[in-house]
Formats: sequence, structure tokens, C-alpha cells
Amino acid sequence: MPEGSSTADRAERFAALHQAGCFVIPNPWDAGTAKLLASVGFTALATTSAGLAHGLGRPDGEGLVGREETLANAQAIVRATDLPVAADLENGFSHDPEGVAETIWRAAEVGLVGGSIEDATGDEDRPIYDFDHAVERVAAAAEAAQGLPFPFMFAARAENFLHGRPDLDDTIRRLQAFERAGADVLYAPGLPSLEAIRTVCASVGKPVNVLIGAGGLTLSVAELAAAGVRRVSVGSLLSRAAFGAFAVAARELHEQGTIGFAASAMPYADLQKVMRE
Repeated sequence: MPEGSSTADRAERFAALHQAGCFVIPNPWDAGTAKLLASVGFTALATTSAGLAHGLGRPDGEGLVGREETLANAQAIVRATDLPVAADLENGFSHDPEGVAETIWRAAEVGLVGGSIEDATGDEDRPIYDFDHAVERVAAAAEAAQGLPFPFMFAARAENFLHGRPDLDDTIRRLQAFERAGADVLYAPGLPSLEAIRTVCASVGKPVNVLIGAGGLTLSVAELAAAGVRRVSVGSLLSRAAFGAFAVAARELHEQGTIGFAASAMPYADLQKVMRE
């Protein structure tokens, strides 16, 4: 952890961001990309489960990256800069409320000052936890977060729209219950329209995180802010952009034997400067 940036300090700064209007929280997948995002001027970071999985050569969302690897990756990102870092904690790596609470405690131990827990089960046959069980899991996570010696911005996620259940009413019902259970931030990735986002924001009293670019929507941060959104993340979008550029370059090199892609590569000296910071 960089000198002079205690977990408590980061936590206070992160909590304050949620009260100061809409902000973007981009998603690095390793220490190097965290440093690059900090150099651009972002004020907070969040990990990406998909970016991590793909960087490890594994598919996302199939339970192939566990809690230990996730927290080790998060700790490397925390140590790379002095920015507040939240984590994609998937479903808490446990079906049980007690296991979810333990994940929150473990997240705090590695210097994270926020984290999200999904209501997705990982089971294709029953992709979303039953309502009551989902609320119990959120309540356990919230209690764990509130028991920490610093503010921990716990985000509760309603995953309906990512798992073939495009039910806005049930999504709002879940988010409202998660709010009552103690969540600090509410998050429903994959909402289908600006109107749906506006409706969600108007239906709850806690800050709402929106995943920009999800579901084919190309909304701007300004449009989301006007709709009432307080926090904007990009999930795996930056990591997929990097993989996309890498794939284009690799194909050019393989198929044409040329390096036209070098024109868009970050200069070596610039990258060295970022990594020294």
C-alpha cells in the first residue's frame, strides 16, 4: 500500500464520492492496469471478475476462480495505487449467509473498502436465489460490513437481467429489500433502457451503480447522471477492449507479417513512467 494511504483514509474518500454526485469507477484487472487508470485521473477503482478470469486463461462465471485468487488479485490492485478499491466478489463464494459475511471480512483484510455481492447462484437451472434467501445473504453481508472499523461500501446486486429474467418489477423489489437489509449501494446490471435505469433510481433511496455499455446500451455518463445514477462502472469492457486490440495486432502480425498496430501502441517510455509512479 502506498505510503500515507491507510485503509481508513481510502474508505472515507470512497464513501464521500457516493455523496458528491455521479462518478466513474473503472475496472482494472491487475496492478499494471490499476496504475494506468490512476495516471489518467480516476478517483476510485473496482475489480472485474471477468477481466481476472480471462487474464488467467479461464472462462468467467463458471466458478473457476475462487475466493483466494480473487482476493489476491484485489490486494495487488490495492497496493498498486493510493486510490480506494472495491471488488467484484461475485456471489460471495458461498451460498450461505455466513460464508458471504466471511468474504466481506476477508475483503476488508486485504485493504478493500467496498465490494459487491450478487444474488446469482451459479446454477443454470436456478440462476437466481429465492427472494428470502437472497435478502438473508445481503443482510449478513451488510452486518459484516457495518461491523468493520471503517466505512465499507457494500453493494448488493440484483442479477435478473443477466440471467434470462428480464423482470423489472422483481428487480426493483429485490433492490428495495436489499436497501432495507443494509446495503450501501444498489446495482442491477443489464438494465435494458435509460427509462428502466431512471425508474430504478427513483425507486430506491441509496446510490445506484450502473454498468455502462451493458445490453448494447451506449449511454454517456452525463445521461446516466441525469437519470439519477451515482456510480458508473464498466465491468469487463476495458479488459475486452485490451484483448480486442491484442487480437487485431496478433492477426496482423500472423496473417500479413506487418506491425501497423505499433502506431497505436503506448510508447515504452510512457508506460515506464506510469509504472514508476
